[in-house]
Amino acid sequence: MSTAREAKEKVVSEFKDKLGRAQSVIFTSYSGLTVEDDTALRRKFKEANAEYKVYKNTLMWRAAQELGYTDLKKYLEGPTSVSFGYDDPVTPAKILVEFLKNNKGLELKAGIVDGKIVGPEEIKALSELPSKEELIAKALGSMKAPINNLVYVLSGTLRSLVIALNAVKEKKEAQ
Repeated sequence: MSTAREAKEKVVSEFKDKLGRAQSVIFTSYSGLTVEDDTALRRKFKEANAEYKVYKNTLMWRAAQELGYTDLKKYLEGPTSVSFGYDDPVTPAKILVEFLKNNKGLELKAGIVDGKIVGPEEIKALSELPSKEELIAKALGSMKAPINNLVYVLSGTLRSLVIALNAVKEKKEAQ
C-alpha cells in the first residue's frame, strides 16, 4: 500500500473518530477568512476545549459515508472547515455565530447535532441556548433557593425569640 493512501486512510479514520465522539459538528465555508482571523478563531476554539480544523472534502465525505451521514455530500463542496464540540454541543455554535457578527469571511453550511443534520438557522438557534455550565448553575441555584428560604425563615423565628427574651429581660431589670 502506498504511503499517500495510508496517510489518507489515517485522516479518514481520525475524522471518523472525531465525528463519532463530538456532541456537535459544524461545517463552514472559510473562503473569505484572513490568516489572522483564522488564527484568532482557532484560539477561541482551543480555549473552549473544542476544535476547528480543515480536511479535504473527499476524505470527510468518505468518513461521513461510513458513519451513515450520506446527506452531507451537498455541504462538502468548496473550501470547508469543520468544528467539533466534545464537551458541550452549544460551544462551537456560540463561537462561530459570535465570530460571524464581527467577521464576514466565514459562512455556516450545516451541522450535526445529536446525530441529526441541521442547517444554518438551527445552528444559530443552538448558539442562543445556554451552555452546559450555565444550565448546571441555574439548576443548582434553583435547588439551593428552598434551603436558603428555610434558613431565612428559621433565623427570623429565632430572631423574634431573641428579641422577645431581651424585652422580658429589660422589663425585669426595669422593675
